[in-house]
Amino acid sequence: MAVERTLSIIKPDATRRGLTGRINARFEEAGLRIVAQKRIKLTREIAENFYEVHKDRSFFEDLCTFMTSGPVVVQVLEGEDAIVRNREIMGATNPVNAEEKTIRKEFGETVEANSAHGSDSPETAAREIVFFFSEVEIVG
Repeated sequence: MAVERTLSIIKPDATRRGLTGRINARFEEAGLRIVAQKRIKLTREIAENFYEVHKDRSFFEDLCTFMTSGPVVVQVLEGEDAIVRNREIMGATNPVNAEEKTIRKEFGETVEANSAHGSDSPETAAREIVFFFSEVEIVG
């Protein structure tokens, strides 16, 4: 196993309901460390740039609208196999299909408002982390 870093976003549905601490506790209890974190309000331009890989997909407009609807918490998680572990902790994209005791099963409302985002590969994690954080903001 390798120590990795991954990007995590606590989405507007979760910040609106005051779930940031409970979600972060899940990561920490699973052995992931939060090595960078900030609460921000995405602009439309930032959301469109971040989700550019989905620009030709039917859900792109709704996704950008949702992600700009309230504050989010962007953070870098670090730990053994952090990318896979984060995705296991989050659960399936659709809360209905997520396993019990995952973030999306317990807190998600819909496929879009599923409370959390996580990088899906080392390449994506590298790109997503530098999108939101400079090296001096990541304290390992």
